[in-house]
Amino acid sequence: MTVTCDLSLSMDGYSTGYDQRAAAPFGDGVGEVLHEWMFEHGRESADEVAAILDAGAYIMGRNMFGPVRGEWKGDWRGWWGDEPPYHAPVYVLTHFAREPLEMEGGTIFHFITDGPEKAMDAARAAAGERSVAIAGGASTINEFLRAGLIDELRLHFAPLVVGLGGHGIVRLFDGVERSEWVVASARSTPHVSHVTYRRR
Repeated sequence: MTVTCDLSLSMDGYSTGYDQRAAAPFGDGVGEVLHEWMFEHGRESADEVAAILDAGAYIMGRNMFGPVRGEWKGDWRGWWGDEPPYHAPVYVLTHFAREPLEMEGGTIFHFITDGPEKAMDAARAAAGERSVAIAGGASTINEFLRAGLIDELRLHFAPLVVGLGGHGIVRLFDGVERSEWVVASARSTPHVSHVTYRRR
């Protein structure tokens, strides 16, 4: 079984801006630019878009699921509406328990309070022979990178420098020790560069 990760990034390594909230899912300073390649120019990158949604199970951090902090309040059901694109089990890392949330199309959000290892165990069991995808955000991805649990890293670089140094935003590879990877593929369009790395 392969553990994959897809992430859209600025050229200087940011996947979100600061002050993420319901009105600004990606925060300030970044906007939708990082994901224009997927939503506005998806035909140019149809294979990459399809690959993102091909996993048998997903793991994501609490911040990727939504802007709610602390104890769960209200009925927040994720950013994606009634039918999220995953169509598979999604394991959300959180410190606050919540009952599983079943959505249309087969997505079920499970809220895991006992750490990334338990989330990985559950995701592997749910995925069967299919891959497990670490869906983000950067802090969660870095945690799995530090543990050596990601086999294939698929990065999608938008032609943008956001310059958020000093805002305390976590970037990909912050706190990750040295590791060696092989470039498995690389392809560019006018709107994005897709680079796939496999752990050596």
